[in-house]
Amino acid sequence: MKGALELLQRVSAHPDARCWYVAWSPSGTLLASCGGDRAIRIWGKEGDSWECKCVLADGHQRTVRTVAWSPCGKYLASASFDATTCIWKKTNDDFECVLADGHQRTVRTVAWSPCGKYLITIICVKPFIFLLVDEEDEYECVSVVNSHTQDVKHVVWHPTQELLASASYDNKVCIYKEEDDDWECRATLEGHESTVWSLAFDPEGQRLASCSDDRTVKIWKESTLGDGSSDESWKCVCTLSGFHGRTIYDVAWCRLTGALATACGDDGVRVFKEDPTVDPEQPVFFMSAHVPKAHGQDVNCVSWNPKEAGLLATCSDNGEFAIWKYNSDS
Repeated sequence: MKGALELLQRVSAHPDARCWYVAWSPSGTLLASCGGDRAIRIWGKEGDSWECKCVLADGHQRTVRTVAWSPCGKYLASASFDATTCIWKKTNDDFECVLADGHQRTVRTVAWSPCGKYLITIICVKPFIFLLVDEEDEYECVSVVNSHTQDVKHVVWHPTQELLASASYDNKVCIYKEEDDDWECRATLEGHESTVWSLAFDPEGQRLASCSDDRTVKIWKESTLGDGSSDESWKCVCTLSGFHGRTIYDVAWCRLTGALATACGDDGVRVFKEDPTVDPEQPVFFMSAHVPKAHGQDVNCVSWNPKEAGLLATCSDNGEFAIWKYNSDS
């Protein structure tokens, strides 16, 4: 039941700077990268190679930490240490900045809701902000949420519902739903012993993976309280421990294969698979593939292609991204 990660290409995307994040477009034909050189680069496939199609270099004055494509693929949002969120509109092969929204602190993460109605920005203080998007490229703040006791590190939307989860320095995960035009925390998931860095829902949205500075990945499953309460109930059904040597910075759940990938500070890229013979209420994950020296420095991000099964992008502190093909024997 073992698999393998085959290196397809290694690209020096942001020379002399960290490459913080990579994100596939919804069609899987473009890859956006961002880094410490203040630039965003858009990559497309030419033959068997991924080539730079354009550089977005005039939107931010400091490190670009995260990029996110809208569900329709027409917009790209970026978050920067210069305390701004930018939204870029794609027209043919060009990108125009249609919004540069300023905040008082570093902006760490941006994330679009599944329908594209909401865009979340996370600033490096406890609250995070919702921006409402309309068809006229107009944006307004509709909610400010503050449920953590320390800075928020990451946020992820449910794949089909207007439900989201956030991860924080306070070692907790919070689950939110909209209620009467406002967003409320419905559940707080506790179990990690240190900072929670990243989150990923499974393809059906029934389970949530969280990764942490405590070197574990936890799998949380939604359950029904059965008491008529509107609150959410999530319980930890599995903990992956003993696989990682340092902080786990990112986790990604492939919607096509169900494989779970992690990015680690020990320079490792790992892929986990669920044992299909075990009760799904008490799942067991095994490490299917491991590249121990993936980049030569910390691995910051893992991202599965949404259309091509097993195609994985990773990026690192050394300024490069890599494209891998995951092959599973099971």
